[in-house]
Amino acid sequence: MLNLSVLLEDSVRRYPDRDALVLREQRQSYAELNRQANKIANLLVARGVKPGDKVALSCPNLIEFPTVYYGILKAGAVVVPLNILLKGREVAYHLNDSQARAYFCFEGGPDLPIGEYGHDGFRDAHGCTDMFLLTADPHAPSPIAGVETAAQAIAGMSGEFETVVRQPTDTAVILYTSGTTGQPKGAELTHSNMVLNALSANRLLDSTPTQLDVCLVTLPLFHSFGQTISMNSALCVGSTLVLIPRFEAAAALAVMERENVTVFAGVPTMYWALLGALEGRNADADVDKISRNMRKAISGGAALPVEILTQFKTKFGVQILEGYGLSETSPLALFSDPEQDPRPGSIGRPVWGVEARLVDQNWNTISGEGQVGEIALRGHNVMKGYYNRPDATNEVIDNGWFRTGDLARVDEDGFYYIVDRAKDLIVRGGFNVYPREIEEVLMTHASVSLAAVVGLPDERHGEEVKAFVILAPSAQVTEDELITWSKAQMASYKYPRRIEFVAALPMTATGKILKRELVRVEAAH
Repeated sequence: MLNLSVLLEDSVRRYPDRDALVLREQRQSYAELNRQANKIANLLVARGVKPGDKVALSCPNLIEFPTVYYGILKAGAVVVPLNILLKGREVAYHLNDSQARAYFCFEGGPDLPIGEYGHDGFRDAHGCTDMFLLTADPHAPSPIAGVETAAQAIAGMSGEFETVVRQPTDTAVILYTSGTTGQPKGAELTHSNMVLNALSANRLLDSTPTQLDVCLVTLPLFHSFGQTISMNSALCVGSTLVLIPRFEAAAALAVMERENVTVFAGVPTMYWALLGALEGRNADADVDKISRNMRKAISGGAALPVEILTQFKTKFGVQILEGYGLSETSPLALFSDPEQDPRPGSIGRPVWGVEARLVDQNWNTISGEGQVGEIALRGHNVMKGYYNRPDATNEVIDNGWFRTGDLARVDEDGFYYIVDRAKDLIVRGGFNVYPREIEEVLMTHASVSLAAVVGLPDERHGEEVKAFVILAPSAQVTEDELITWSKAQMASYKYPRRIEFVAALPMTATGKILKRELVRVEAAH
């Protein structure tokens, strides 16, 4: 018998007065977080939500997110976190597809105007019986006629609640994939998946209650990385979460200094932005103080360029530990070995209880050092399946093994290195070109700050290599000069024949570069 909310409840019993959450001037103890989550659970039960029912949540990194998240779990229901950038049509799709019974949506405010999309989607959802607005001002009335604020709904609710016990194999969370190859699918993650993944993360990060860690939460909590690494794993050892609703590099550095942050988890573009804030002198932060406090830095969500890893260690004195995983794997699957010397560019080895191998399209194992294959995973972290999509589940899971869609190689010591996403592979003139390799090389040029490489249709070669480049501050280099330099660094079939300088790159809410958007815009020209 198990419920994911035990991670919070155990810390409440042991450290009730510790700060659990910090948001600007707000500080909330473990006892208060638990009391508010209990009110949410009582509300759901009073409204007829049964164990196993789905309850959706749209909320940025605010105190309300963990409050509602754990309240839903305590009631025995399933949390369906939604990307806060979804529009009304997309929200309606997710509510209908997950068969959500209720929906908590943040209404927004001057600096976070996101809520209007959520309630528009609610109007088009079928079977979703209740909507509760999470408002910036909990005392304000609902701006939507006939819809309660969460504060109104929990008024008078008890702060005590006996958590509904679930089976380890029952679904705890449904996380929707990005939908890059069709409609988004909901990955069903069990209570066992999520609890074991959080414990695995703490084991790797040497996180214990005696550390008194202060974790900066810049990753969206609606995302698997943010939920497991930044929230669940931290709260289960009594750490303090410092929430940032919207990542901005200079502001993040200031918070690191002010709150004595010891653990930072981010995606590569966040590390790039932090370095850029220092280079551009936009951050008036005490880097030495940040370095003295910083104990661990973790990167995931996308491949970390070696150049960024090296620069970050030089500036902050901290070695970034790389991890790898997906929504379908709870997410942690591989991680840098903290007991061994770091291997720049490696995503590490399988975590405790997880197996990995490289396979071809027919599930045959690919062996041999340096050989490239698709990563397949098996272990306690692999999802139950895609919600109500048995065919899609059977396409990616075979005998417990889950194929990830990511291409990698493995060295003689069992350390894995991401080569690229299978769908991002460029085939130019019959030769395989891996965009990440080209990006790594481009970023060693003194004028290049960030690069994204894609393949574009080409009559002669099938696909041609194009790079979108953000230049370093004050850098001056022409397209021809950079192409010529690239030609000297890479084989003739690899180097980009086209380079476009851009001020910014399209990114997801989690900071991943949207290469499909670059291809779409290019095709529209």
